[in-house]
Amino acid sequence: MAGGSIPSTPLLKDELDIVIPTIRNLDFLEMWRAFFQPYHLIIVQDGDPSRTIKVPEGFDYELYNRNDINRILGPKGSCISFKDSACRCFGFMISKKKYIFTIDDDCFVAKDPSGKEINALEQHIKNLLTPSTPFFFNTLYDPYRDGADFVRGYPFSFREGAPTAVSHGLWLNIPDYDAPTQLVKPLERNTRYVDAVLTIPKGTLFPMCGMNLGFNRELIGPAMYFGLMGDGQPIGRYDDMWAGWCTKVICDHFGLGVKTGLPYIWHSKASNPFVNLKKEYNGIYWQEEIIPFFQNVVIPKECTTVQKCYLELAKQVKSNLTKVDPYFDKLADAMVTWIEAWDELNPAPAINGSTKK
Repeated sequence: MAGGSIPSTPLLKDELDIVIPTIRNLDFLEMWRAFFQPYHLIIVQDGDPSRTIKVPEGFDYELYNRNDINRILGPKGSCISFKDSACRCFGFMISKKKYIFTIDDDCFVAKDPSGKEINALEQHIKNLLTPSTPFFFNTLYDPYRDGADFVRGYPFSFREGAPTAVSHGLWLNIPDYDAPTQLVKPLERNTRYVDAVLTIPKGTLFPMCGMNLGFNRELIGPAMYFGLMGDGQPIGRYDDMWAGWCTKVICDHFGLGVKTGLPYIWHSKASNPFVNLKKEYNGIYWQEEIIPFFQNVVIPKECTTVQKCYLELAKQVKSNLTKVDPYFDKLADAMVTWIEAWDELNPAPAINGSTKK
């Protein structure tokens, strides 16, 4: 796609919402106007609800602040984090569209090596609309892209692929590092553009970043809960990680695919590593227990919907991770509340649309 241009009929125009968490005016949307303007935006305002967030003219959007969240969810609003970008998951819940793209307000349009502007949203849509290959790795990466195919030795019985539930994009400029890595590499920038999309194999976890992310809400939406983070919680900056670990094990249970790689965005601002260390400290310690938990978790075959899987995960979190810290007891309860709130706002049954292999 040429820089600054949009197709005459944008892909999934009426089937996709763009969710943006923010505490500031959304001037960054001007850079994305050519790509985002045809779509509906859901803006989740964090922080002081009395502050007015300015949105550039010409965008179709709805904006929710903390007062709105409490009004809509009532006591169940306690499951939505405050003073943390984890609040974005309220947008996932309130949406009625099949697909979601979520982006942070410090993410700008990147350029590929030829200098052409990257339409990140279009690439996410392409990733989501083509199958994944979670059961057998293709050494030529995504076989469904133009100019690629399945390599010799790839079983024909797997070539139909699996439905894609998640498209995880990357970033140029400021890499998504944890605080210790930020501290030892303060000037490091990601300048490598790798023209590839890969399916993360079944049984493999990954660190999901929420700043450039697309997913099929009908397939996996109830699992995209970004946890209890931020104000009043002993942990931060693990919201997307938690959602990613929960989502991946549920995708594996249903035989759904998760892709990572293209598209790139330009991450413009490095957050303070000392502030980040304070937020991440517990998470860095706890994840040495959390990761083995998710690697060994077993979801019973009786769990036939994403909601049932997520409630089963909440049960196992409470029984296995509370010994790590009492926080996980509270998190498990919030996971249950999240599903209750999701089902109240989305009474239609979730569509899993796949068969387990």
